[in-house]
Amino acid sequence: MTESTTPVPDRVRILGPEEIRRALVRIAHEILESGHGADDLVLLGIPHRGVPLAERLAAQILAAEGIDRPVEDLAGSLDVTMYRDDLRQHPTRAPSPTRIPRGGIDGRTVVLVDDVLFSGRTVRAALDALGAIGRPSAVRLAVLVDRGHRELPIRADHVGKNLPTSRGERVHVELAETDGEDAVVLARPAGEEETR
Repeated sequence: MTESTTPVPDRVRILGPEEIRRALVRIAHEILESGHGADDLVLLGIPHRGVPLAERLAAQILAAEGIDRPVEDLAGSLDVTMYRDDLRQHPTRAPSPTRIPRGGIDGRTVVLVDDVLFSGRTVRAALDALGAIGRPSAVRLAVLVDRGHRELPIRADHVGKNLPTSRGERVHVELAETDGEDAVVLARPAGEEETR
């Protein structure tokens, strides 16, 4: 056997389960404090990890408001596959289901939820997908991690952690629902020095 010459990335854990929990509690309270009560609110997660994050935020909001309703009444998912601008480069993407809570989105405040905000292109695709479904009164964006490097004029209204990165670094969000544990990990190509 020959040894691999591919460099192995350095992995640094940025957030653990408790830090993620606290960030989501804070974001849920920020959403409520911005004047959006649970009755007028829809949280739509962008697959894949945005969906469980939206469900966790919905549970926090319902608990904070003292409302005994299923999370599905407040949280859903929004598939953006067919609205992406990179389909020619990556044509084989499996669409995920779009689930809109009862009452729809028309005239309501929609909070798009994603795990990592990077170039802004996924959020642009989400805005296009949302426009094909209905007309909300307002759209907000909540992300667990904002890593910078925007290519479009998009910013998050609610951020769990601002994490400046280099373009070569990767941010991996791991959630109990999809990966068995909660963590935010920064993967740095082997040999790359930390410049922050």
